[in-house]
Amino acid sequence: MAPKKREQNLPTFEESLKRLEDIVGRLERGDVPLEESLRLYEEGLQLSKACSERLSQAELILKRLSKNADGAFEELDEEEKE
Repeated sequence: MAPKKREQNLPTFEESLKRLEDIVGRLERGDVPLEESLRLYEEGLQLSKACSERLSQAELILKRLSKNADGAFEELDEEEKE
């Protein structure tokens, strides 16, 4: 199964997670003005949601994969999962 091409201008999971960590660090320091704190908080919520969705998608893919007799992974059909 070939990985899907990343849409242009969308950060990878790792880039999103790094940005989220940066935001949390800045907010935890407590030296950010209120307006910027609100903007950062909103951005952090969006990043958190995007990361969570990507993890859920990865989990679904992993659940659909199965090793065949040769030891290679293959995706199961809906009927095979049950």
